[in-house]
Amino acid sequence: MYLVTNRGINNDSGSVVDVFGDHPNIKGPNELRIAQISRKKSKWHAEMLDDLLTKKEAKTLIDDFDLMLDPDKRHYIDLSIACKLAEQARNEKKSILFFVHGYNNDVEDVLNRAHHLEKRYGVIVVPFTWPADGGGLKGAANYKNDKNDAKASVVALDRMLGFINKNLVLLTSNNLARFWEEASRKHPKDLEKRDALYTNLVEKHCPFTINLILHSMGNYVLKQMLKSSISAGAGLTFDNILMVAADTNNLDHSLWVDRLRFRRRLYITINEDDHALAASRMKSGQDQLSRLGHTLSGLMSTKAKYINFTNTPYVGNSHAYFEGNAVTRNKKIHRFFKLALNGRSAEEQLAYRPDINCYDFPKT
Repeated sequence: MYLVTNRGINNDSGSVVDVFGDHPNIKGPNELRIAQISRKKSKWHAEMLDDLLTKKEAKTLIDDFDLMLDPDKRHYIDLSIACKLAEQARNEKKSILFFVHGYNNDVEDVLNRAHHLEKRYGVIVVPFTWPADGGGLKGAANYKNDKNDAKASVVALDRMLGFINKNLVLLTSNNLARFWEEASRKHPKDLEKRDALYTNLVEKHCPFTINLILHSMGNYVLKQMLKSSISAGAGLTFDNILMVAADTNNLDHSLWVDRLRFRRRLYITINEDDHALAASRMKSGQDQLSRLGHTLSGLMSTKAKYINFTNTPYVGNSHAYFEGNAVTRNKKIHRFFKLALNGRSAEEQLAYRPDINCYDFPKT
Protein backbone atom coordinates (compact mmCIF):
# COMPACT_ATOMS: atom_id res chain seq x y z
CA MET A 1 0.00 0.00 0.00
CA TYR A 2 1.12 3.55 -0.72
CA LEU A 3 0.26 6.46 1.55
CA VAL A 4 0.35 10.18 0.72
CA THR A 5 0.72 12.69 3.54
CA ASN A 6 1.52 16.25 4.58
CA ARG A 7 2.30 15.15 8.14
CA GLY A 8 5.66 15.75 9.71
CA ILE A 9 8.21 12.95 9.13
CA ASN A 10 10.28 11.90 12.15
CA ASN A 11 12.17 8.96 10.60
CA ASP A 12 12.71 7.57 7.09
CA SER A 13 11.52 4.10 8.06
CA GLY A 14 10.09 2.13 10.96
CA SER A 15 6.73 1.71 12.65
CA VAL A 16 4.19 4.29 11.55
CA VAL A 17 4.03 5.57 15.14
CA ASP A 18 7.73 6.44 14.93
CA VAL A 19 7.72 7.73 11.34
CA PHE A 20 4.74 10.11 11.23
CA GLY A 21 4.09 13.11 13.46
CA ASP A 22 0.79 14.65 14.54
CA HIS A 23 1.64 18.08 13.12
CA PRO A 24 2.14 19.30 9.52
CA ASN A 25 5.44 18.74 7.74
CA ILE A 26 8.24 20.95 9.05
CA LYS A 27 8.60 22.43 5.53
CA GLY A 28 4.98 23.54 5.69
CA PRO A 29 1.51 21.97 5.35
CA ASN A 30 1.71 22.01 1.54
CA GLU A 31 4.65 19.58 1.52
CA LEU A 32 3.70 16.10 0.25
CA ARG A 33 5.57 12.87 0.93
CA ILE A 34 4.79 9.32 -0.19
CA ALA A 35 5.45 6.21 1.86
CA GLN A 36 5.34 2.52 1.05
CA ILE A 37 3.39 0.72 3.75
CA SER A 38 3.75 -2.90 4.85
CA ARG A 39 2.32 -4.98 7.67
CA LYS A 40 4.58 -7.09 9.87
CA LYS A 41 3.10 -9.18 12.68
CA SER A 42 -0.07 -7.03 12.74
CA LYS A 43 2.02 -3.83 13.00
CA TRP A 44 2.16 -1.16 10.30
CA HIS A 45 5.58 -0.14 8.99
CA ALA A 46 6.46 2.72 6.65
CA GLU A 47 9.35 3.43 4.34
CA MET A 48 9.53 6.98 3.03
CA LEU A 49 10.27 7.17 -0.69
CA ASP A 50 12.69 9.63 -2.29
CA ASP A 51 10.90 12.43 -4.13
CA LEU A 52 13.20 12.46 -7.16
CA LEU A 53 13.58 9.49 -9.51
CA THR A 54 17.04 8.60 -10.77
CA LYS A 55 17.57 8.92 -14.54
CA LYS A 56 17.70 5.12 -14.77
CA GLU A 57 14.39 4.75 -12.92
CA ALA A 58 12.75 7.40 -15.09
CA LYS A 59 14.01 5.86 -18.34
CA THR A 60 12.75 2.41 -17.33
CA LEU A 61 9.27 3.81 -16.60
CA ILE A 62 9.20 5.79 -19.85
CA ASP A 63 10.18 2.71 -21.87
CA ASP A 64 7.98 0.20 -20.03
CA PHE A 65 4.83 2.35 -20.13
CA ASP A 66 5.42 4.05 -23.49
CA LEU A 67 5.29 7.53 -21.95
CA MET A 68 5.75 10.70 -24.00
CA LEU A 69 8.38 12.14 -21.65
CA ASP A 70 11.95 13.34 -21.94
CA PRO A 71 14.13 10.93 -19.90
CA ASP A 72 16.76 13.65 -19.40
CA LYS A 73 14.38 15.88 -17.48
CA ARG A 74 13.54 15.57 -13.79
CA HIS A 75 10.78 13.13 -12.88
CA TYR A 76 9.28 12.45 -9.49
CA ILE A 77 8.02 9.58 -7.38
CA ASP A 78 4.33 10.27 -8.10
CA LEU A 79 4.94 9.15 -11.71
CA SER A 80 6.39 5.84 -10.54
CA ILE A 81 3.53 5.24 -8.10
CA ALA A 82 0.93 6.02 -10.78
CA CYS A 83 2.49 3.52 -13.19
CA LYS A 84 2.72 0.80 -10.54
CA LEU A 85 -0.86 1.35 -9.36
CA ALA A 86 -2.18 1.19 -12.93
CA GLU A 87 -0.24 -2.01 -13.57
CA GLN A 88 -1.49 -3.56 -10.31
CA ALA A 89 -5.08 -2.58 -11.08
CA ARG A 90 -4.89 -4.14 -14.55
CA ASN A 91 -3.25 -7.35 -13.33
CA GLU A 92 -5.55 -7.83 -10.34
CA LYS A 93 -8.65 -6.48 -12.13
CA LYS A 94 -9.34 -4.11 -9.24
CA SER A 95 -10.36 -0.48 -9.05
CA ILE A 96 -8.26 2.20 -7.32
CA LEU A 97 -9.79 4.08 -4.39
CA PHE A 98 -8.30 7.26 -2.94
CA PHE A 99 -9.36 7.77 0.68
CA VAL A 100 -9.42 11.04 2.66
CA HIS A 101 -10.18 10.48 6.34
CA GLY A 102 -11.84 12.67 8.93
CA TYR A 103 -11.32 14.13 12.38
CA ASN A 104 -9.27 12.53 15.19
CA ASN A 105 -7.49 9.82 13.17
CA ASP A 106 -3.86 8.88 13.70
CA VAL A 107 -1.97 7.06 10.96
CA GLU A 108 -2.68 3.62 12.43
CA ASP A 109 -6.41 4.41 12.40
CA VAL A 110 -6.17 5.48 8.76
CA LEU A 111 -4.26 2.37 7.68
CA ASN A 112 -6.58 0.00 9.56
CA ARG A 113 -9.59 1.57 7.84
CA ALA A 114 -7.84 1.52 4.44
CA HIS A 115 -7.00 -2.17 4.96
CA HIS A 116 -10.64 -2.98 5.78
CA LEU A 117 -11.83 -1.08 2.70
CA GLU A 118 -9.47 -3.14 0.54
CA LYS A 119 -10.57 -6.46 2.01
CA ARG A 120 -14.30 -5.78 2.13
CA TYR A 121 -14.73 -4.09 -1.25
CA GLY A 122 -11.94 -5.61 -3.36
CA VAL A 123 -10.23 -2.32 -4.22
CA ILE A 124 -6.70 -0.90 -4.09
CA VAL A 125 -6.72 1.90 -1.51
CA VAL A 126 -4.39 4.90 -1.46
CA PRO A 127 -4.96 6.99 1.70
CA PHE A 128 -4.21 10.69 1.98
CA THR A 129 -3.56 11.43 5.65
CA TRP A 130 -3.46 14.91 7.15
CA PRO A 131 -2.56 15.72 10.81
CA ALA A 132 -5.96 14.80 12.25
CA ASP A 133 -5.31 13.64 15.78
CA GLY A 134 -6.02 16.74 17.78
CA GLY A 135 -2.44 17.65 18.63
CA GLY A 136 -2.79 15.93 22.01
CA LEU A 137 -5.80 18.03 23.00
CA LYS A 138 -9.22 16.82 24.13
CA GLY A 139 -12.85 17.69 23.49
CA ALA A 140 -13.73 20.92 21.68
CA ALA A 141 -10.07 21.99 21.61
CA ASN A 142 -9.19 18.74 19.84
CA TYR A 143 -11.92 19.33 17.24
CA LYS A 144 -10.87 22.94 16.65
CA ASN A 145 -7.21 21.96 16.33
CA ASP A 146 -8.07 19.30 13.74
CA LYS A 147 -10.24 21.75 11.84
CA ASN A 148 -7.35 24.21 11.66
CA ASP A 149 -5.07 21.43 10.38
CA ALA A 150 -7.77 20.42 7.87
CA LYS A 151 -7.89 23.96 6.51
CA ALA A 152 -4.10 24.11 6.38
CA SER A 153 -4.06 20.83 4.39
CA VAL A 154 -6.15 22.17 1.51
CA VAL A 155 -3.24 22.86 -0.85
CA ALA A 156 -1.69 19.47 -0.06
CA LEU A 157 -4.93 17.70 -1.05
CA ASP A 158 -5.19 19.87 -4.16
CA ARG A 159 -1.63 18.97 -5.13
CA MET A 160 -2.30 15.26 -4.66
CA LEU A 161 -5.44 15.37 -6.81
CA GLY A 162 -3.56 17.40 -9.41
CA PHE A 163 -0.81 14.76 -9.55
CA ILE A 164 -3.42 12.01 -10.00
CA ASN A 165 -5.06 13.88 -12.86
CA LYS A 166 -1.75 14.71 -14.56
CA ASN A 167 -0.51 11.12 -14.40
CA LEU A 168 -3.84 9.67 -15.49
CA VAL A 169 -3.79 11.86 -18.60
CA LEU A 170 -0.16 10.93 -19.24
CA LEU A 171 -0.80 7.19 -18.92
CA THR A 172 -3.83 7.23 -21.21
CA SER A 173 -3.26 10.02 -23.76
CA ASN A 174 -1.12 8.00 -26.20
CA ASN A 175 -3.50 5.06 -26.18
CA LEU A 176 -6.63 7.21 -26.41
CA ALA A 177 -5.33 8.91 -29.54
CA ARG A 178 -4.39 5.54 -31.03
CA PHE A 179 -7.80 4.00 -30.17
CA TRP A 180 -9.64 6.96 -31.71
CA GLU A 181 -7.59 6.67 -34.88
CA GLU A 182 -8.30 2.93 -35.11
CA ALA A 183 -12.05 3.35 -34.50
CA SER A 184 -12.26 6.21 -37.02
CA ARG A 185 -10.38 4.20 -39.63
CA LYS A 186 -12.60 1.13 -39.27
CA HIS A 187 -15.89 3.07 -39.19
CA PRO A 188 -15.33 6.37 -41.03
CA LYS A 189 -19.01 6.83 -41.90
CA ASP A 190 -20.85 5.02 -39.11
CA LEU A 191 -20.37 7.29 -36.10
CA GLU A 192 -22.31 5.02 -33.74
CA LYS A 193 -20.08 2.03 -34.52
CA ARG A 194 -16.99 4.24 -34.31
CA ASP A 195 -17.94 5.45 -30.82
CA ALA A 196 -18.84 1.92 -29.68
CA LEU A 197 -15.49 0.52 -30.85
CA TYR A 198 -13.61 3.41 -29.23
CA THR A 199 -15.40 2.77 -25.91
CA ASN A 200 -14.62 -0.95 -26.08
CA LEU A 201 -10.95 -0.31 -26.80
CA VAL A 202 -10.68 2.15 -23.90
CA GLU A 203 -12.38 -0.24 -21.46
CA LYS A 204 -10.14 -3.10 -22.59
CA HIS A 205 -6.98 -1.05 -22.05
CA CYS A 206 -8.18 0.51 -18.79
CA PRO A 207 -10.43 -2.15 -17.19
CA PHE A 208 -10.49 -0.43 -13.80
CA THR A 209 -12.04 2.70 -12.34
CA ILE A 210 -10.51 5.42 -10.16
CA ASN A 211 -12.70 6.64 -7.30
CA LEU A 212 -12.57 8.93 -4.27
CA ILE A 213 -14.13 8.55 -0.82
CA LEU A 214 -14.05 11.40 1.70
CA HIS A 215 -15.21 10.78 5.25
CA SER A 216 -16.40 13.27 7.87
CA MET A 217 -14.03 16.27 8.12
CA GLY A 218 -12.23 15.08 5.00
CA ASN A 219 -15.14 16.70 3.15
CA TYR A 220 -14.33 20.02 4.82
CA VAL A 221 -10.83 19.83 3.30
CA LEU A 222 -12.45 19.25 -0.09
CA LYS A 223 -14.85 22.17 0.38
CA GLN A 224 -12.03 24.57 1.23
CA MET A 225 -10.04 23.32 -1.76
CA LEU A 226 -12.90 23.98 -4.16
CA LYS A 227 -13.14 27.61 -3.03
CA SER A 228 -10.08 28.31 -5.18
CA SER A 229 -10.84 29.23 -8.78
CA ILE A 230 -7.57 27.60 -9.90
CA SER A 231 -7.88 24.32 -8.01
CA ALA A 232 -6.02 21.50 -9.78
CA GLY A 233 -8.17 19.01 -7.89
CA ALA A 234 -11.34 20.17 -9.67
CA GLY A 235 -10.31 18.38 -12.87
CA LEU A 236 -12.02 15.32 -14.33
CA THR A 237 -10.19 12.53 -12.50
CA PHE A 238 -12.61 10.16 -10.77
CA ASP A 239 -15.36 7.86 -11.95
CA ASN A 240 -17.26 8.06 -8.64
CA ILE A 241 -16.90 10.44 -5.69
CA LEU A 242 -18.45 9.53 -2.33
CA MET A 243 -18.92 12.18 0.34
CA VAL A 244 -19.74 10.12 3.44
CA ALA A 245 -21.04 11.68 6.67
CA ALA A 246 -19.78 15.09 5.56
CA ASP A 247 -18.82 17.30 8.51
CA THR A 248 -19.34 20.59 6.72
CA ASN A 249 -22.22 23.04 6.52
CA ASN A 250 -25.35 21.97 4.69
CA LEU A 251 -26.13 25.64 3.95
CA ASP A 252 -25.32 26.55 0.32
CA HIS A 253 -23.33 23.36 -0.17
CA SER A 254 -24.46 23.10 -3.79
CA LEU A 255 -22.35 26.17 -4.62
CA TRP A 256 -19.15 24.16 -4.13
CA VAL A 257 -20.40 20.59 -4.60
CA ASP A 258 -21.57 21.39 -8.13
CA ARG A 259 -18.02 22.39 -9.06
CA LEU A 260 -16.94 18.76 -8.76
CA ARG A 261 -16.33 16.86 -11.98
CA PHE A 262 -16.69 13.09 -12.28
CA ARG A 263 -17.42 10.49 -14.94
CA ARG A 264 -20.30 8.59 -13.37
CA ARG A 265 -21.66 9.42 -9.93
CA LEU A 266 -21.31 11.82 -7.01
CA TYR A 267 -22.93 10.43 -3.86
CA ILE A 268 -23.61 12.34 -0.63
CA THR A 269 -24.66 10.11 2.26
CA ILE A 270 -26.85 11.23 5.18
CA ASN A 271 -27.71 9.77 8.59
CA GLU A 272 -29.81 12.08 10.75
CA ASP A 273 -28.96 9.93 13.79
CA ASP A 274 -25.19 10.23 13.28
CA HIS A 275 -23.83 10.75 16.81
CA ALA A 276 -20.53 12.33 15.71
CA LEU A 277 -22.22 14.93 13.51
CA ALA A 278 -24.73 15.65 16.29
CA ALA A 279 -21.76 16.40 18.54
CA SER A 280 -20.19 18.52 15.80
CA ARG A 281 -23.25 20.81 15.85
CA MET A 282 -22.54 21.60 19.51
CA LYS A 283 -19.23 23.27 18.65
CA SER A 284 -18.89 27.04 18.42
CA GLY A 285 -19.26 29.35 15.44
CA GLN A 286 -20.41 28.05 12.08
CA ASP A 287 -20.21 24.47 13.35
CA GLN A 288 -23.61 25.11 14.95
CA LEU A 289 -25.16 25.03 11.48
CA SER A 290 -26.69 21.81 10.15
CA ARG A 291 -24.07 19.39 8.88
CA LEU A 292 -24.32 18.16 5.31
CA GLY A 293 -24.18 14.50 6.35
CA HIS A 294 -26.78 15.01 9.10
CA THR A 295 -29.86 16.60 7.54
CA LEU A 296 -32.39 15.76 4.83
CA SER A 297 -33.34 19.37 4.15
CA GLY A 298 -31.93 21.71 1.52
CA LEU A 299 -30.63 18.96 -0.77
CA MET A 300 -30.21 21.27 -3.76
CA SER A 301 -27.21 19.99 -5.74
CA THR A 302 -28.00 19.32 -9.39
CA LYS A 303 -25.06 16.92 -9.71
CA ALA A 304 -25.11 14.86 -6.51
CA LYS A 305 -27.27 11.89 -5.65
CA TYR A 306 -28.23 12.02 -1.97
CA ILE A 307 -28.47 8.67 -0.16
CA ASN A 308 -30.45 8.49 3.09
CA PHE A 309 -29.19 5.95 5.66
CA THR A 310 -31.42 7.23 8.49
CA ASN A 311 -33.44 4.44 10.16
CA THR A 312 -31.89 1.86 7.85
CA PRO A 313 -31.44 -1.46 9.72
CA TYR A 314 -28.10 -1.75 11.55
CA VAL A 315 -27.01 1.84 10.86
CA GLY A 316 -28.27 3.37 14.12
CA ASN A 317 -26.17 6.36 15.16
CA SER A 318 -23.11 5.24 13.16
CA HIS A 319 -20.76 7.83 11.68
CA ALA A 320 -18.91 5.26 9.51
CA TYR A 321 -21.65 3.06 8.07
CA PHE A 322 -19.42 1.81 5.23
CA GLU A 323 -17.94 -0.58 7.80
CA GLY A 324 -18.97 -2.51 10.92
CA ASN A 325 -22.47 -3.87 11.60
CA ALA A 326 -24.09 -1.75 8.91
CA VAL A 327 -22.35 -3.65 6.11
CA THR A 328 -21.84 -7.03 7.77
CA ARG A 329 -25.53 -7.38 8.70
CA ASN A 330 -27.27 -5.38 5.98
CA LYS A 331 -26.53 -6.79 2.52
CA LYS A 332 -28.16 -3.86 0.74
CA ILE A 333 -25.77 -1.38 2.37
CA HIS A 334 -22.81 -3.60 1.55
CA ARG A 335 -23.98 -3.85 -2.05
CA PHE A 336 -24.36 -0.07 -2.32
CA PHE A 337 -20.80 0.62 -1.19
CA LYS A 338 -19.38 -2.31 -3.18
CA LEU A 339 -20.83 -0.87 -6.38
CA ALA A 340 -20.12 2.79 -5.59
CA LEU A 341 -16.51 2.25 -4.50
CA ASN A 342 -15.87 0.27 -7.67
CA GLY A 343 -17.06 3.08 -9.93
CA ARG A 344 -20.51 1.75 -10.75
CA SER A 345 -23.99 3.17 -10.29
CA ALA A 346 -25.38 2.02 -6.94
CA GLU A 347 -28.75 3.71 -6.48
CA GLU A 348 -30.94 1.44 -8.65
CA GLN A 349 -31.92 -0.74 -5.68
CA LEU A 350 -33.15 2.32 -3.76
CA ALA A 351 -36.42 4.25 -3.76
CA TYR A 352 -36.21 7.84 -4.97
CA ARG A 353 -38.13 10.50 -3.00
CA PRO A 354 -38.68 13.52 -5.26
CA ASP A 355 -40.16 15.55 -2.38
CA ILE A 356 -36.74 15.86 -0.72
CA ASN A 357 -34.48 14.77 -3.61
CA CYS A 358 -32.91 11.70 -2.01
CA TYR A 359 -32.81 7.91 -2.22
CA ASP A 360 -34.00 5.67 0.62
CA PHE A 361 -32.96 2.14 1.57
CA PRO A 362 -35.71 -0.39 2.22
CA LYS A 363 -36.44 -0.39 5.95
CA THR A 364 -36.86 -4.18 6.15
